[in-house]
Amino acid sequence: MEEREFFNEKPETKPARLNCPYCRTVEEYSLTWIVRTKKPNLPPRADADDRARFQKARSYMVRRDDKVACKNPRCRKSFDISGIQSVVFLP
Repeated sequence: MEEREFFNEKPETKPARLNCPYCRTVEEYSLTWIVRTKKPNLPPRADADDRARFQKARSYMVRRDDKVACKNPRCRKSFDISGIQSVVFLP
């Protein structure tokens, strides 16, 4: 059984303040995340190993965007997102 079967997935956008390394402007960008929430019940065809993995599984978010384009009209260069985690565990 694959890990994907333990979670429900949905895309979500969240704002983040990022600093352009080229023009040094700070702007707010909307980053796309994939939110994976743990299903309430295990699928019926699971074996003992799958049950153990399902017990340890936690809900989490994965960042989809790796680069953003600067919002400054004079710059417009794309830069890597740094300072923001790519995986965040949810409570």
